[in-house]
Amino acid sequence: MNQQQFDKIAQAPGFVAALDQSGGSTPKALRLYGIGEDAYSNDEQMFDLIHQMRSRIITSPVFGGDRILAAILFEMTMDREIEGRGSADYLWNVKNVVPILKVDKGLEAQAAGVQLMKPMPDLDALLARALTKGVFGTKMRSVIKDADRDGVHAIVAQQFEVGRQILDGGLVPIIEPEVDINSTTKRECEELLKAEIFDHLGSIPEGQQIMLKLTLPEIDDFYADLVAHPKVLKVVALSGGYSRAEADQRLALQHGVIASFSRALTEGLSAQQSAEQFNAQLDESISEIFTASMT
Repeated sequence: MNQQQFDKIAQAPGFVAALDQSGGSTPKALRLYGIGEDAYSNDEQMFDLIHQMRSRIITSPVFGGDRILAAILFEMTMDREIEGRGSADYLWNVKNVVPILKVDKGLEAQAAGVQLMKPMPDLDALLARALTKGVFGTKMRSVIKDADRDGVHAIVAQQFEVGRQILDGGLVPIIEPEVDINSTTKRECEELLKAEIFDHLGSIPEGQQIMLKLTLPEIDDFYADLVAHPKVLKVVALSGGYSRAEADQRLALQHGVIASFSRALTEGLSAQQSAEQFNAQLDESISEIFTASMT
């Protein structure tokens, strides 16, 4: 583990930029960016376009380690270059932004009110490759849609089992059991989730820490006791479909929690914008999210 990266996550001000749209969410991300599906005819062209979008964000003069702690990358982004350097190398050594890798392979069909992660048979090899590229940590997402006790237990148990594997591989896992913001039992889901997380934190070996990525909760400061837990390096919040304005407003009420926004970060950016317009919009987004993260 890179101690400088660890210290930055632990101590520096800022938030996490989630730039890890994967195959399923890429068409929507491109559409919001002003690139329709008629602009590409296969996956290779689609991924080239999304890499251009991500590169434009990362290379922008307003994107840097003064306000952004870390950036989450899709595996294909990690394997590509930005301005002639590996993406993770560019992030850390040019921008002073800690690189984190999305490792999950998508979601299973819903059962017991949740969607577990699909199997990751090649995870150890991916972790080893990520380490050689200078990646600090990982992120993996599963989704809670209903307050089913057995389902929530299964989600958290799976997340922590894979999290321990990631720790053994030398990286710091971001455990992300997202609660769907449209759930009719969102508050109850969050209560079950927090109890399960506390039950499972005991399985993290002494001297090691994880990160948590959680949906902005219905109760202000609901996760304050997780923020303070010695086995939690950082609690970050996902925007989950809220607009940037609402996500920022909710985040500002969660003391010690910082943003890890994807759609809310890129909201308002367009392929058709000039460099000046693009950078101004991105600067405004980063400034607002940074401010909300500093409470």
